[in-house]
Amino acid sequence: MKKIMLSGRLHKLQQSSFRQRMRGCLLLVCMLLFASVANAQFEKPEFKKITADQHEQFSQQFEDINWTGRGLYDNTDLDDIKTNKIRAKLQAAFGNPTKTLEDLINTKGFRPGKAIQFEYWFTVNDSIPMMVLDVDGPFTDGLVFGGASKYIDLMPQIKRSFVRKLMNIEEPGDYSDYFYSPEREQWFRVEYKNGEYKTEKISSPNGMDINYDQ
Repeated sequence: MKKIMLSGRLHKLQQSSFRQRMRGCLLLVCMLLFASVANAQFEKPEFKKITADQHEQFSQQFEDINWTGRGLYDNTDLDDIKTNKIRAKLQAAFGNPTKTLEDLINTKGFRPGKAIQFEYWFTVNDSIPMMVLDVDGPFTDGLVFGGASKYIDLMPQIKRSFVRKLMNIEEPGDYSDYFYSPEREQWFRVEYKNGEYKTEKISSPNGMDINYDQ
């Protein structure tokens, strides 16, 4: 009788152990499938540039996100290229920036220290916000990248894909921007035209006066 009871208990334990192993296997399969789908989704992420007339909608859609550079700090080939040359690659790949200094200078709260040359805003796969901009106009290398903190784990892969897209651009796009350097207290026209890059000192453009008291 005891042998029968013991045999029954062992059988139940074996069944329980088998069910646990099956649950563990199913969980592992689900995790692998999820990782596979996630990786496939970002093998070739789609970058949609936000146009100037779409920036209000973009700002409302992502008003609750926390912007961060985490996940976007790794050095790439793009970081060793002059920013004015990257701007020409961006022009060829995506057209005009979402915003330039000309758009920002008359906004409420603008200060000379905020005088960037350009900003490109993007959605990645229609759901992940990203922004790239210059640090010091044409006088530095690389770009500043910003993304949503909740997508930090995806940012390195997104940046690599974005950099690869720009590095594959062979024909730069013509552009002409204004830039103001607070450190130099000087206006510049930065452009690429007829195969030549130029950064020239200029007087303050009409309607773009700097308020030094802010």
